Amino acid sequence: MTDKPNFVLVTTEPGADTPRPATWLDRIKSLLTTVLPQGAGLAPSLPAEIPKRPRLVFGFDATASREPAWHTARTVTDALVQALPGALDVALAVHGGGFLHTFTDFTSEAGALRDRAAGIECIAGQTRLLPILSRCLRTPGIRVVTYIGDVFEESLQRGRKLADELGARDIRLIVLHDTTDWAARRDAEVFLDLARRTGGCVLPFDPNAPGRLREILGAAAAYAVGGAALLETKRGELPGAVLLLEHMNGR
Repeated sequence: MTDKPNFVLVTTEPGADTPRPATWLDRIKSLLTTVLPQGAGLAPSLPAEIPKRPRLVFGFDATASREPAWHTARTVTDALVQALPGALDVALAVHGGGFLHTFTDFTSEAGALRDRAAGIECIAGQTRLLPILSRCLRTPGIRVVTYIGDVFEESLQRGRKLADELGARDIRLIVLHDTTDWAARRDAEVFLDLARRTGGCVLPFDPNAPGRLREILGAAAAYAVGGAALLETKRGELPGAVLLLEHMNGR
């Protein structure tokens, strides 16, 4: 699923400065401005739809070299909704081929997540984490963004701006950094900088340890639902809770 524009930009054609006849919409606007107090606006703004459950976005770098990591990740997506059944909605956000090609609907159904993840293939291209972050800023109810990736190939200045905006809205970025390729280690500080700006953290990702990933995702889900306070109460139930608390508190 790709972003759909909210408006269409119409270019100015020659002669566009010529006054046009007033339409019925113009007359209604004129009438409203005479009735409403100055500065009141034409109509009250409608509140954004408030989701019934908190939301988490599971982002992934699915470029060409990422197939082993993606194979591991898509087998444990259910951990995000099974840690606290019925308490969290999750969407998958995946980039590959140089663009964000998948941003699913939010769901609390483990089967729906697995099925959607199973149909996604890795495609060569540069990373596109920032469109995921930008989309999350426009989507109500998101508490946590988890992201599995290895390198960062975008504008760091824009990345910092988006991360600061996420932090201002209490949306945490948790990066699971895959350093299987030694070249990925050069971007460790970049991911740490972005995550810390949101109040989040960076954790290591091992594509050969699906159990470890499942534990971390379960803890991330709990954090999305109830923050650090809920994680504290889940220390004995969620093996990843202690690890996540240590990194989130140590930022």
